[in-house]
Amino acid sequence: MLPAFLDISTLSEGYRAGRFTPTDVIEVVIARITTHPDKAVWISRFDDAALRAAARALELAGPPGADQPLWGIPFAVKDNIDVAGLATTAACPAFAYQPAQDAFVIARLKAAGALVIGKTNLDQFATGLNGSRSPHGAPRAVFNADYVSGGSSSGSAVAVASGQVSFALGTDTAGSGRIPAAFNNLVGIKPTRGLVSSTGLVPACRSLDCITVLAGNAGDGDLVRRTMQGFDGQDAYSRPMTPAPLPAEGWRFGVLGKAEREFFGDSQMEALYDAAIARAEALGGRKVEIDYRPFRDCAQLLYGGPWVAERLAAIEAFADAHAAEMDPTVRAIVEGARNYDAVSAFRGAYRLEELRQLTALEWAKMDVLLLPTAPTAYKVAEMLADPITLNSNLGRYTNFVNLLDCSAVAIPAGFGRDGVGGGVTLVAPAFADDALAALADRLHRCSPQGMGAETSAVLPMASRLARPADGRIEVAVVGAHLTGMPLNHQLTDGGGFLKRSCRTAPDYRLYVLPDTVPAKPGLVREPGFAGEGIAVEVWSLPAAAFGAFVAAIPAPLGIGKLTLDDGSIVSGFLCESHAVVGAREITQLGGWRAYIGQKLAS
Repeated sequence: MLPAFLDISTLSEGYRAGRFTPTDVIEVVIARITTHPDKAVWISRFDDAALRAAARALELAGPPGADQPLWGIPFAVKDNIDVAGLATTAACPAFAYQPAQDAFVIARLKAAGALVIGKTNLDQFATGLNGSRSPHGAPRAVFNADYVSGGSSSGSAVAVASGQVSFALGTDTAGSGRIPAAFNNLVGIKPTRGLVSSTGLVPACRSLDCITVLAGNAGDGDLVRRTMQGFDGQDAYSRPMTPAPLPAEGWRFGVLGKAEREFFGDSQMEALYDAAIARAEALGGRKVEIDYRPFRDCAQLLYGGPWVAERLAAIEAFADAHAAEMDPTVRAIVEGARNYDAVSAFRGAYRLEELRQLTALEWAKMDVLLLPTAPTAYKVAEMLADPITLNSNLGRYTNFVNLLDCSAVAIPAGFGRDGVGGGVTLVAPAFADDALAALADRLHRCSPQGMGAETSAVLPMASRLARPADGRIEVAVVGAHLTGMPLNHQLTDGGGFLKRSCRTAPDYRLYVLPDTVPAKPGLVREPGFAGEGIAVEVWSLPAAAFGAFVAAIPAPLGIGKLTLDDGSIVSGFLCESHAVVGAREITQLGGWRAYIGQKLAS
C-alpha cells in the first residue's frame, strides 16, 4: 500500500524492504494522473506502456547502486526543460520543438535512477508568478480550486502536492519555484545561480534563471538538488560549488520592520509570518530587524528595469513572427522590452550595483533573511481581472533574490484564508545552499504541516538533514573584549556572538598589564597552582573574522589553547610570562570584570 504522498524516503525504504516495486509505483502514478480532477496540470507525458517499460527496465537491471539515490522515484518536469521523447512547448503550442537530447539535469536525474513521467503546465515562457497564463488552463491550488496554484511552475507544484509524483522540477527567475511551493504546502529549493546547469532550458532571463525543485520536505528537495548540480562547460553561466557556511548556533535572521510590511490586507498571511519568526527564535536564532527598502527597490528592477529585455532576447525571432499566438499578458510583458536600449541596460546595471552595496550593509547584520514567500493569495478570477498588478504583488518578497545572487529555500508555514497554503522563505548569500537547506529543514520540522495536500503526513526522519559544519571558531576572551568592554566591538563587528560564560581551569593566574590603553589583563597558566579559575566568555567567530582578529592582537598577548573548568579546550587569550613580572596580580578577584568594578568603586 503506497502512501498518499510519495515522498522519496518512504518509496526508497519500501523498495529496500521489498514491499513494492517501481512497476507498482508507476501503476499508482498512472491511476492518480488519470483520475485527478485538475486537468490543467500536465501538458504531455509518456504513455502508459512507456512508463511501465521504464519501470520494468529498472527492475531487470537489478537493485540500485550507490550512485542511484533516486532509483524508482517518479518525477515531473516543467515544460520549458528538455526531455528527449517529449516536445518542449513552454506552454505555447506554436513554439513547440522536439529536443534532440535530455537537458543536463534530466540526464543526471535519470542516471540516478529517477523515472520521468512527463511535462507540466506553466505560465507561458515562465512569465508570471500565478499559473493562469497558459492556453492549457490554470492549475489550481490543491486546497481550494478557486485560487491560483502559484507560478510559473504551476503544474509542477500541483503534481507533487496532489501525490502524482515524488518531486518536480520548476524554474525560478522572480519566485516561480517558491510561490507555488507556498500555496501548495511544499518546499521549494532555489539554488544559487549557476550551481545547477541550465543547458536544455528555454530561458526567461538567461542571466538569472535557476532550475528549482519542488518536494514535500527539505531533505528530499536537497537530495535532488545535489544530484542535479555540477559544473557544465556547455552553460556559460555554470559555476562550481564553493560552499558558504552558516552558523549552526546563534544565527542571526533578518525580518521585516513594521514600516516595510505589506500583506495587501491579508492579516492571516501576516500572522503566519509572525508565527514563523517566533519558531525561528525558539530554534536559537536571533531576530534582527533590517531595512528592506534596498531589497524592495532591487525587486522592482526585475520587471520595471531593463532585465525585461532578456525575456525578449530569449524568444525574439519567435515573438516577431508569432506574437498573435502568445498569451496576451505574456506578449505585453515581453514586448515591453522594446522600450529599453543599451543605455537603459547600463543604467540598470549601475543601479543594481548601488543597491547591492546598500543591501550589503543589511547583510552585515544577519546571516539569513526570513521573509514571507508571498504576501497573499488570489483567486483565479481576481488574477484574470487584474493580471499585471496582482502578479506584481505576489513577487514583492521574491523578485530580488536572483538579481542579488542569493540562495533560497521556501518552506510551509501554515494555512491562510480559505485554507490556501502560506509559506516563508529563508534567503542567504550565494553558495550557502547546503547549510541553508539544513536550517530550513530544522525550521520546517518545528511546525510540520504535512506534505502537500496530505496535511497529516509525517515528515520522515530518514530525510532529516544533518547540521553542516559552520566554519566558525570559538575564542575565549578574558578582558577588554568581554561584553560591554571597550574592545567587544571587534568581536561583534566580525559577526561574532556570545556562546557562554564560564571559568578557566584552576591553574590560571590573572594580572593587570602596565601601560596598556585600554587597560588589558594578562592571563598566564601556572601548572600546580590551585585557584578558583578566571571568568571568561567564549565567543563564536567566522573563520575569516577569527584570522583578522588574531592578526590584530598586540604583543605580549596572543592566542593559545585554554583549558576550561569543564575540561574542554578552546582557543583564547594568553600572555607571555615575562610581561607579568612585577605586574599587579588580580587572580583573587576572579576575573577582569570584578577588577574593573572595584576600580570604578574606588
